[in-house]
Amino acid sequence: MTLPPFRNETYRDFNQPEHRQAMESALASVRSQLGQDYPLWIGGQQAKGDGTFRSLNPSRPAEVVGIHQRGTPAQASQAVEAAWSCFPTWAATPVEKRVELLVKAAALLRERKSEFNAWLIYESGKNWIEAEADTCEAIDFCEYYARQALRLAKPDPLVQMPGEQSDLVYLPLGVGIIIPPWNFPLAILVGMTAAALVTGNTVVVKPSSDTPTVAAQFIQLLYDAGFPKACCAYLTGSGSSVGDNLVEHPKTRFISFTGSREVGLRINELAAKPRKGQIWIKRVIAEMGGKDAIVVDQNADLDAAAAGIVASAFGFQGQKCSACSRAILHQAVYEEVLAKIVERTAKLRIGPADEPGLDMGPVINEKARASIQRYIDVGRSEGRLMHGGGKAEGDGFFLQPTVIADIGPDAKIFQEEIFGPVLAVTRARTFDDALELANNSQYGLTGAVYTRDPEKIQKAREQFFVGNLYINRKCTGAMVGAHPFGGFNMSGTDSKAGGPDYLMQFVQAKSIAEKVSS
Repeated sequence: MTLPPFRNETYRDFNQPEHRQAMESALASVRSQLGQDYPLWIGGQQAKGDGTFRSLNPSRPAEVVGIHQRGTPAQASQAVEAAWSCFPTWAATPVEKRVELLVKAAALLRERKSEFNAWLIYESGKNWIEAEADTCEAIDFCEYYARQALRLAKPDPLVQMPGEQSDLVYLPLGVGIIIPPWNFPLAILVGMTAAALVTGNTVVVKPSSDTPTVAAQFIQLLYDAGFPKACCAYLTGSGSSVGDNLVEHPKTRFISFTGSREVGLRINELAAKPRKGQIWIKRVIAEMGGKDAIVVDQNADLDAAAAGIVASAFGFQGQKCSACSRAILHQAVYEEVLAKIVERTAKLRIGPADEPGLDMGPVINEKARASIQRYIDVGRSEGRLMHGGGKAEGDGFFLQPTVIADIGPDAKIFQEEIFGPVLAVTRARTFDDALELANNSQYGLTGAVYTRDPEKIQKAREQFFVGNLYINRKCTGAMVGAHPFGGFNMSGTDSKAGGPDYLMQFVQAKSIAEKVSS
């Protein structure tokens, strides 16, 4: 089986009338579907849970996006058992067939791009551009991992010993638990699920309770593409009710998680303890957030730096693990760059995510807004409030983009992940001091450096300790195939999603040597 070379999906320009009309039509169509009930899927069969819960539109919280089942601990165990029963058949399915189905899923996503954008806009509060990027990345993951699976099926030949035939094959692991986040409820869900399925594993998908409708729509798309329903279970419910049971089940082989540091560490701890009947060490693939910094040197392009900082800090309301939450500016250009940041921030347009042309929508829920506001209130006492500082107008969970200057390295808003539209600005004495400040974090996900000095660029390459480093560009917007994504330290296991090594997380290698007749 041969596929054409991988190419990233093209983002549409919504200033073009045909693309704008397609999105407006999709928004109207999806709005007519809001408030529907969604079942669980276990062992290829629909099921009800122990009651229901609702996902809301964060731009208009009175609007119900979907009604979902509260799965039970017993159903969590049932889902793992059913996926385990399906595993031998799915693992034995030729890789070419699994790839064919994944490419079909990518084609369906491409056909339904506007529709999935609309679900993202309504349920996660992404503006049109952020939703387009999310859906395009989901398509990219399918296409890229399909090609990587074919490559993995034909590993490089081994050294052949005299009188032997030696081979190396990669086998699927078993049942995987897929726990995606609410902030990339399609792209990250698709990436983790596609990687597991195309390598021959079966999965139980447990989405965030903030964005379960997006997940339900994708599960249905997998079924539409021809994936066996039994190989991909869908289970909604709280982490305490079903999440822990999924992780702890003795037939769970791996957990693929993206989310907060606290939850990721708990999953890692639960997975590390073997349960009765368990015969393997569970594998955890975790991405757990960041406290990302952009460093601006004195000889940088200051306008480009300010633009990159604002885009990285306030894109999707700062609700990205890659978001710039710390701007570290050389003292020689500190006030000038700060002024440029504030000027650009003040021009950002905020409102309901379904309205075209806006820069920022709502944060995900009221709990998040309250938490972010507490950080802002602390930040006021730790530095100089330059812009924002409170709620923005509207019925949704809107916050002003907030810039707080003169923040020291021990400040709470310098050290802790806020996950909202809050930027801490810090003064550095020298470039070396700026790198030390950037590395002064328990996290190590993304970072960026703006400088024209080749020696300083090389120093950043060697000494800026992050999994994804960007030079003279923003620190968000990793592209599948070009920027393998994952971080150091408390940012996770550095699994490098969207890179050539990622599928190795979902397989185990078997070496086979056969003595041949002379």
